[in-house]
Amino acid sequence: MHVRVVPYCSEWALSFEQEGALICGVFGEELVAIHHIGSTSVPGLQAKPIIDMLPVVRRIERVGLLNNGMEALGYEALGELGIPGRRYFRKGGDERTHQAHVFQVGDPGVERHLAFRDYLRAHPGVAAEYGTLKAGMARQFPEDIDRYMDGKDAFVKAAEQEALRWYRAGGAAAPVDRVKIGQ
Repeated sequence: MHVRVVPYCSEWALSFEQEGALICGVFGEELVAIHHIGSTSVPGLQAKPIIDMLPVVRRIERVGLLNNGMEALGYEALGELGIPGRRYFRKGGDERTHQAHVFQVGDPGVERHLAFRDYLRAHPGVAAEYGTLKAGMARQFPEDIDRYMDGKDAFVKAAEQEALRWYRAGGAAAPVDRVKIGQ
């Protein structure tokens, strides 16, 4: 996979909304909310141009029943793919455009992703440092996604821990980028 980090694009939010609406149609009443996460959800942050989405579902064990619907939208269902409790879908193969990281309500993965996103949104200096690191790793390892990921791993882990402390202390406002909320 070619690693490409580009300047922030305001159209990423619209791409999330459009794709999120399609996913809502597949997940139906199983879906509680869907959030825009990852670097494309942080205004001003350099990113790989891949829209990361966090669908939150009532029961993770029912997601497998939705694989055909996701495949009809062009997604590949890859199961947990190394993260217990997650169901992962990608669109576009090696040139992917979208990724869905599905978790059940109450899974720690939901909090971790939202905390990291909101922390970067609220701390532009940290976001800029992260963007610079990502751009450097992409230049250094343009054809090696594993080394790119390894190169930012320590920063991400440290920032996630700080983000969780901040988030749990009430540092984040209510998410404003949900496509659907249903109870």
